[in-house]
Amino acid sequence: MAGKFFIRTFGCQMNEYDSAKIAGLLAERSGMTGADTPQDADLVVLNTCSVREKAQHKVFSDLGLLKRLKQQRPELMIAVGGCLASQEGGAIVTRAPHVDVVFGPQTLHRLPELLERRRAGGRPQVDVSFPEIEKFDRLPEPKASGASALVSIMEGCSKYCSFCVVPYTRGREVSRPFDEVIAEIAALAGQGVKEVTLLGQNVNAWRGEIDREPADYAELLRYVAEVEGIERIRYTTSHPREFTQRLIDAHADLPALCSQVHLPVQSGSDRVLAAMKRGYSALEYRSIIRRLRRARPELSLHSDFIVGFPGENAADFEATLALAAELGFDGSYAFIYSPRPGTPAAELPDNTTAAEKLERLQRLNRLLEAQALAASQAMVGTVQRVLVEGPSARRRDELAGRTANNRVVNFRGHAALANRFVELRITGVRSHTLRGEIERAD
Repeated sequence: MAGKFFIRTFGCQMNEYDSAKIAGLLAERSGMTGADTPQDADLVVLNTCSVREKAQHKVFSDLGLLKRLKQQRPELMIAVGGCLASQEGGAIVTRAPHVDVVFGPQTLHRLPELLERRRAGGRPQVDVSFPEIEKFDRLPEPKASGASALVSIMEGCSKYCSFCVVPYTRGREVSRPFDEVIAEIAALAGQGVKEVTLLGQNVNAWRGEIDREPADYAELLRYVAEVEGIERIRYTTSHPREFTQRLIDAHADLPALCSQVHLPVQSGSDRVLAAMKRGYSALEYRSIIRRLRRARPELSLHSDFIVGFPGENAADFEATLALAAELGFDGSYAFIYSPRPGTPAAELPDNTTAAEKLERLQRLNRLLEAQALAASQAMVGTVQRVLVEGPSARRRDELAGRTANNRVVNFRGHAALANRFVELRITGVRSHTLRGEIERAD
């Protein structure tokens, strides 16, 4: 099948990684090329998220728009993948009969085959099974599109937090073999990649074998740091239950490991954490952060918070505020609890009004935004090593790059600096970015 495809990605970096693989798959196996808009495409793929209700509504809104497009062009193929596809399965076709293919995160490698079956048989195709990591054996060779790249090292989640749908949409935790991970990173480095972000629902739960000996995530990081050409390593998302002392020690020992950690806490209340089935206390979370900051004093700490979890009372929320104020996060995401179908928390009684939840979210966000601003302001006057990603999002005559602690810096510079490291003196702070001036380029 030739023609053009358009992919719209919802949700996390795992989905971004999967979308890039889908694009490579369609190009390699079906001879297709990318389109700029759905109107220009012969195939539209929605790679979906189901973590929050808002993302789910957006997908079905997009499907409504695509229905009109398909009425105008009946030959247009529409495929829905990702976590919402895994959660809903054939119900998507029932609700939106114009959808041709539904596939899950673990069956994206079967998309070309499913499309061919749809054309041959005239019936929508649904495959949301969980063949573990089969997909990694069936995907195209990794291709770099810049100096940074995403690398998935594991799939699924076995924590079964009471609010989270991921174990049901992506399956249990399965780690990719060590040799495959290193081979992919080495291949990317050979194409000019200097920075990799290791991905997993609980990335630090990775387990494998190295030289026939059991190995953990901290050991994997030490080998990644030895790959020639890789100068920076990031990872997301980690889980406090798997944040071992060995991983903390890696932050002290590995200069390539970025001084930024995203470690979701969700709540500062032990009562709420227990109801969430997170498997740690607020004190244990605080202990991880204290040890991390001893290992890497310049650490930039990011987190996630859920406000208004069923049963959360005023005292529970005050405990969350106190934890956030004490630990001083450099950047965080806070959301009002969104019940997900099939999760235990969706059945819990919830007596907190929507207005109370919104007021709590606003209070927490004011604190978190003030902390993020203070962290950015503290960088003014410092010199930061920045990996240049390309033109600035807002001003095409400027460049944008990312610091080790994951701040975006916009600056004036020649386009030839793209995909290189530069030393920038930070001169100012904007709402969500920094301003800089070139001190030195590699």
